[in-house]
Amino acid sequence: MSRNSPASSKSSPPTGSWRADGNRPETEEIMITCGFIGLGLIGGSIARAFHQNRADIRIVACDPDENTRRLALSEGIADAVSGQPSEILSDCDFIFLCAPVSHNDENLKKALQFCGPDCILTDVGSVKAPICRQIEALGLQNRFIGGHPMAGSERIGFANSKASLLENAYYIMAPAPFVPAGKVETFRSLVLSAGAIPLLVDPQTHDYITAAVSHLPHLIAASLVNLVREHDGPDGLMKSIAAGGFKDITRIASSSPVMWQQICLTNADNLSALLQDYIRSLQALEEKLREKDADPLFSFFESARVYRDSFIDAGSGPIKKVYSIRVDIPDEAGSLAAVATLLALNGISIKNIGIAHNREAEEGVLAIEFYEESSISRAVRLLTDRGYTTHLNR
Repeated sequence: MSRNSPASSKSSPPTGSWRADGNRPETEEIMITCGFIGLGLIGGSIARAFHQNRADIRIVACDPDENTRRLALSEGIADAVSGQPSEILSDCDFIFLCAPVSHNDENLKKALQFCGPDCILTDVGSVKAPICRQIEALGLQNRFIGGHPMAGSERIGFANSKASLLENAYYIMAPAPFVPAGKVETFRSLVLSAGAIPLLVDPQTHDYITAAVSHLPHLIAASLVNLVREHDGPDGLMKSIAAGGFKDITRIASSSPVMWQQICLTNADNLSALLQDYIRSLQALEEKLREKDADPLFSFFESARVYRDSFIDAGSGPIKKVYSIRVDIPDEAGSLAAVATLLALNGISIKNIGIAHNREAEEGVLAIEFYEESSISRAVRLLTDRGYTTHLNR
């Protein structure tokens, strides 16, 4: 479909043009031009969602990768591309800084050379303090809306981006103090167009919250993995019998060391304060264990259980939900391959498959993990129809 083709799934264009107060008169139809500096997984997914869901958005993109630029044009996602920030940004209403955060300073300055004075700048990073300092230094407090789409994937690059990536994921909006309300509301409508759930917070609150629910868990997961590694014997027995519980709470330790090094350094103050609180809680726990104090131990686990059970499972966020099932299979040659082949022939993509050697409190010999939640019901129905017994992970 070309970008000018009618499509019932796309919303109708809004009317009017920008006024000085950030609002628009309701007279003439206009296009919104969104520029992307960096068209990887996140930038590409946002652009794809805009292309799919909004007929009134024109997309231009700057990315140093030639193949990314070629794909963006050939797939009709972008109307114009360049290898670096250039004059194609001159008509942008919004510019998304989606390159690695280490390039934000440079890309922000380059974007300002080409964009107009009313263009709103936004980022997609997980820490706001560094870029907010730069925005203040440049006097752009009326032109910046911090953004943090809390979604992602183990895969990277534009080729792996998809319009549905942000669906039902929180998208934190942290506008600078003097951004016109009308432009904040227009940006909110863009977030909704991507299928995300907008949350409005100030930058300082954003950094503290993400330190607690995203950044600190990565530190804890990595430290726990390193603890087991240091205590494991030459036979690697600890690693061999590590079961679902250990793997679930340490899965995020497999994330990019470079990325998490940068995140920790840029949010060091919040992380340090929270880490001190966590260390104190561990010291109190160690004291309860040493004294074999049963009632406080029960209260410790019970309060955690009650609070954890109150969480709303939005299905997308900083700690990724696992879409998996267990299947009973006979202990015979070819049984695993038979299940994998059956699913593949019916168009169900498998992320991971293998025999669960430690199944304490879990049923099913064969563990299968999928990329999407919708694959679970399809796989269960297909396997059940073929006589397999399946178990949903809770």
